[in-house]
Amino acid sequence: MSLVSVHNEWDPLEEAIVGIADGARVPSPDRGLFAIDYADDVQHLADIPSGPYHPRVIEEANEDLEGFVALLRGEGVTVRRPSATDHTKPFGTPDWTADGEYNYCPRDVLLTVGQTVIEVPMTLRTRYFEPFAYREILLDYFDSGAKWFSAPKPQLPDSTYRVAPESGAVLANHEPVFDAANVLRLGRDILYQVSCSGNEYGYRWLQRVLGDEYRVHALSGVYDGTHIDTTITPVRPGLVVLNPERVREDQLPPVFKNWDIIWTPEMADTGYSGPFPRGSLWMGMNFVMVNPDLAVVGETQLPLIRALEKHGVTVAPLRLRHPRTLSGGFHCVSLDVRRRGGLEDYS
Repeated sequence: MSLVSVHNEWDPLEEAIVGIADGARVPSPDRGLFAIDYADDVQHLADIPSGPYHPRVIEEANEDLEGFVALLRGEGVTVRRPSATDHTKPFGTPDWTADGEYNYCPRDVLLTVGQTVIEVPMTLRTRYFEPFAYREILLDYFDSGAKWFSAPKPQLPDSTYRVAPESGAVLANHEPVFDAANVLRLGRDILYQVSCSGNEYGYRWLQRVLGDEYRVHALSGVYDGTHIDTTITPVRPGLVVLNPERVREDQLPPVFKNWDIIWTPEMADTGYSGPFPRGSLWMGMNFVMVNPDLAVVGETQLPLIRALEKHGVTVAPLRLRHPRTLSGGFHCVSLDVRRRGGLEDYS
């Protein structure tokens, strides 16, 4: 039986991958890095550091991840971890060279839908070979009967990226390019955020690969930044958390038309290490559901915790000290591989 089976963001979790902070670093200067991760600081590009994060950041991040893993295992979840990688080694194509970043956010790299796992055509050159850290895990999933696809490797020429454009998209539409964290699964409905970390070609490729069993909805004009999970976080059927700075009521995807909405309250700032953050304040709403009644939320996000509890959700508040530094909350640092439950239509 396939070890990969997941249809939504909330069914009882049985197996997950959780990232590691070992070797995490800021990659060398690169056009994509400037356009996507540091667009708000374009006037300070010369000051953007490259190299390893401070050892304290790595140590504390790994401590916090271990606490998360312990909670998941205590809930009966099988947890796997990626292999450590030397991210300082250069790599490239005939058109460019780069070095690596980290294995902290498996949610960005791999997309699980049904019994299928997809290595996505990631946006940043610096993360081009990041799926290799999961190769042994993917082989186990394949041997269990899972479908395993790798999207076409993008060429990512310089013309892919527009640094701080006054108008128009940051990410060009030359070829399929998207991060897995641009996608949310709601049974037969799949939300795909068109933004600086996912283009229109990527949406079309994903719909064609998944086939008629799924309806992939392209969300355009909602949020042009990276990833959807600091904008929309489904809790369970009929309940969703939305970012009030990015989503208007007239922009709601049709699947949510009869759902209750929690408009995210003010976020507690966890701060960041270094001169520039790589994640926004909204990392606080980047939480993960262990089952429809249990959410793992950053312990400092007390207004959000209270809002969830008012809707009958039990919250496990956990420490996560560097979500803005490393650009990853509990949803980002985990990938749900198997959840108990079948494919349903929630719209």
